[in-house]
Amino acid sequence: MPGILGNVLDLITIGELIAERRRALGLSQSELAARVRLSRATVEALENGRSGEVGFAKVSRLLAAVGCELRVGEARQQRPTLEELMEEERDAQRLGRRG
Repeated sequence: MPGILGNVLDLITIGELIAERRRALGLSQSELAARVRLSRATVEALENGRSGEVGFAKVSRLLAAVGCELRVGEARQQRPTLEELMEEERDAQRLGRRG
């Protein structure tokens, strides 16, 4: 999973990633929330696509707590290569999101 955040992800997908990593680490939503000083309701909302007003700092803290990081870079101006698309598909299959 290390390369997954090299791709452009929306907030819903980031929430799903946080939920997957949290469960893999054996943490409850309450335990994760306590680690990053957020409410359990905020963690639950982000994990379930109802993030509302969650900001960059909160998302960054949650990702760090589950062993991931958020990187901000310039938007890509060209279309992805076939190899990049194939790598994205392999990542999705490893996460059990497709097929």
